[in-house]
Amino acid sequence: MPFSPYREFSVQQWAKLKDNTPLPLTETELETLRGINERASISEVENVYLPLSRLLSYYVESVQSLNAKTARFMQDSTPKVPFIIGVAGSVAVGKSTSSRILQTLLKRWPGHPRVDLVNTDGFLFPTAELERRDLMKRKGFPESYDRAALLTFLSDIKSGRRNVKAPVYSHLRYDIVPDEYVEVDQPDVLIVEGLNVLQASATKSGESRLFVSDFFDFAVYVDVDEKDVKEWYITRFLQFRNSVFKKPGAYFSHFAELDEEQAIQTASEIWDTINSVNLRDNIYPTKLRADLILHKNADHAIDKVLLRKL
Repeated sequence: MPFSPYREFSVQQWAKLKDNTPLPLTETELETLRGINERASISEVENVYLPLSRLLSYYVESVQSLNAKTARFMQDSTPKVPFIIGVAGSVAVGKSTSSRILQTLLKRWPGHPRVDLVNTDGFLFPTAELERRDLMKRKGFPESYDRAALLTFLSDIKSGRRNVKAPVYSHLRYDIVPDEYVEVDQPDVLIVEGLNVLQASATKSGESRLFVSDFFDFAVYVDVDEKDVKEWYITRFLQFRNSVFKKPGAYFSHFAELDEEQAIQTASEIWDTINSVNLRDNIYPTKLRADLILHKNADHAIDKVLLRKL
């Protein structure tokens, strides 16, 4: 890419940026942060996520300083405004694991000990509403989210409001949990993770429109070649068949009865007809809107980091 807006680093090059910073995370702690079928190693955390958390810490400090100076200049007593980080990427690429690792590391840098994490799955329309709109097979596509509620949530956060509520989503029930919320109360940093958080669809001529990414101070995209992430998705589906799908109340309990060949075929069909379409049409086109791209190889390991040039 001769005119790329990014600087590309190998993991070895990127690791040098940690500058002898000690790793404030143990293998035992990492085990609790990994998602199903995720293989993030303590070495990867040290060589990739630790330098990234160091860089983000500089960004947070800079924005906090600018906000304080602006408030003094304006003679304003605006409440503390959180620094918002967006994390985007396909189904099954490990966004949640990356987000949890970053959350844990960022908490341990001085100056911003309160770091919250919200998944945009909570802003999906409830199943009943998706069925009413004939969108169950488009779940995860942009139109399946309550965009107005998500934008209101982010606007409230950026306005410095306290105790802002985010709905809770149950992957077991495959639906929103009624009357259950996560409260976000003026954290120093908020990480917002989701499939389409970097999307900016076309608008009509003369129309003014807000996008989720307008509220981000920094955005990360987790990038995996589609042929690899499809294999990961199928592997994860097989693991769910022997675990989550067997739990009482599981929405996909009928998949637990499939034999391995049937499960592989079912997972492959779901990927090809739903997840692949969403990835190609809505998620992948937003990659170059990110400030930083983490690319993973077929072995789940991050093999390069692309950082947007200032």
